[in-house]
Amino acid sequence: MNWQDEGSAMDVKLTGQTDLAGFRDEARQLLAHQVPPEDVSWVLDLQAAGGYCNGESTQPNRPRNVARAATAIVPASFTRLCEFVVLHRDGDRFALLYRLLWRLVHEPGLRNDASDTDMMQAQHMAHAVRRDIHKLKAHMRLRTMHDAQGREWQVGCHEPAHHVMEAVGPWFCKRLEAPRWALFTPDRSVRCDEGDLLYGPGVPAARMPAFDGPEEAWRECHERVFAGHDG
Repeated sequence: MNWQDEGSAMDVKLTGQTDLAGFRDEARQLLAHQVPPEDVSWVLDLQAAGGYCNGESTQPNRPRNVARAATAIVPASFTRLCEFVVLHRDGDRFALLYRLLWRLVHEPGLRNDASDTDMMQAQHMAHAVRRDIHKLKAHMRLRTMHDAQGREWQVGCHEPAHHVMEAVGPWFCKRLEAPRWALFTPDRSVRCDEGDLLYGPGVPAARMPAFDGPEEAWRECHERVFAGHDG
């Protein structure tokens, strides 16, 4: 439980932009205490979000039905919907999901209401994230770079519309044949070194190297992001 009462609203803190596991746990506690959505303000710890983490720590357990007492009420499709909506760039996404969760518990008929405004918004957001993931997978271009030790890397840059980098890292790890690769986006970067995934800070769009630019620019970009962790 990570709450702070700020007058009429209760601040609930999450660790970063895509903290699905944190949302799941906090929402469970909020439901248990019967805290309505209008009394909750979701706060993101963006400093914690920019640090280094390995692939395992970024992959939350597939969410259980968020309120144990409501297991029979909340459809499994909602937990899957949450996985995509939390990756959307809309700042109100966590508020929307908790409002939907609250309503699913208290309005069982909502699951069958395809025209509900909140549900339609969440579905549209999930669709946008799926499309963004597809574009990143399909259009990421890679080029060769050698690091200071002479090892060969495949590297590339992309500017996704949403917070999808940590979601696609494992996919690239399975699909790319290169033993070492690194991808850079403005929000997050990821590299794979002999199967070990590591996520790190993003690279501002203005500082991303040109695809056909000098290899030294790519080497400096890689070192700027990951040297702090390696050192």
